[in-house]
Amino acid sequence: MAQIHHFDHGWITPTVSYVLSVLGSTLGLTLAGRFRRARSNGERVWWLILAALAIGGTAIWSMHFVAMMGFSVVGTPIRYDIGLTTASAIIAIVSVGLGLAIALFGKHAQNSRILTGGVIAGLGVAAMHYTGMAAMRLNGEISYSFTRVGLSIGIAVVAASVALWLAVTVRKPLIVFVSALVMGIAVNGMHFTGMSAMSVVEHDPAAQLEGSTATGLIVPIGLAVVFGIIGLAYALAAAPTEEDRAAAAYLAARREASNTGVIPRQPAGYFEASEGQGDGGPQRGRSALGGGSWTYRDRSPR
Repeated sequence: MAQIHHFDHGWITPTVSYVLSVLGSTLGLTLAGRFRRARSNGERVWWLILAALAIGGTAIWSMHFVAMMGFSVVGTPIRYDIGLTTASAIIAIVSVGLGLAIALFGKHAQNSRILTGGVIAGLGVAAMHYTGMAAMRLNGEISYSFTRVGLSIGIAVVAASVALWLAVTVRKPLIVFVSALVMGIAVNGMHFTGMSAMSVVEHDPAAQLEGSTATGLIVPIGLAVVFGIIGLAYALAAAPTEEDRAAAAYLAARREASNTGVIPRQPAGYFEASEGQGDGGPQRGRSALGGGSWTYRDRSPR
């Protein structure tokens, strides 16, 4: 039986993998929050896709790949089949996307939808993990403990169900971050439980292996993850908030008033003008939606 190391580079790889899980989970839960506030199905689909990329791609798959950087088997090099490695990433993103769609779309039987979506997403995450393991090429025969494989699948299903419940319920940024910390523990726990299930019997150590090394994949995958995270963060920052939409609607109404001479009625609760401001002077107030202050000077012809 070959000796297996899961932390070949010490605590560097598990630390980085945990940070990726937390970062991806934070982005994913935030994007799910945008899904809940979306006004059209087109917007909802957009936020759903981004949330699936954040959770499935960053929090789960990239965490798996980074953790594998610290995996080694004494007496044999390790190579990776690029096709199966790519397939494992697609499986993670698609399965998480399906789980999110089931949990987030619709208003009835929410707990049942979360559970159903959690089972689908959890089985998909487990499939991603073991597809990634099947992508490994080494001079030896890999076998698994069925008990620990079953335990890892159970952890994946429970973790996915909890993640979907959080995606449906959490709203405050602090709660989102704490939830992401918990999700990071669950994702890493599933990975290392699954890794502990394997054992290797060595074969001819001189045999040639096909595939790419982990270090050969780290640059393209690392660039994809970095640009993906930047893109997700930009999508969040650039998207208009409810306060932005309210302000834009109000200014559009004021422009319309300058053409028609009819002063628009302010929607109740949208803007609250300060006392003592006349119609001819600057109006200062506070948005009831987001708490941001605003100043408006009426320049329309009278």
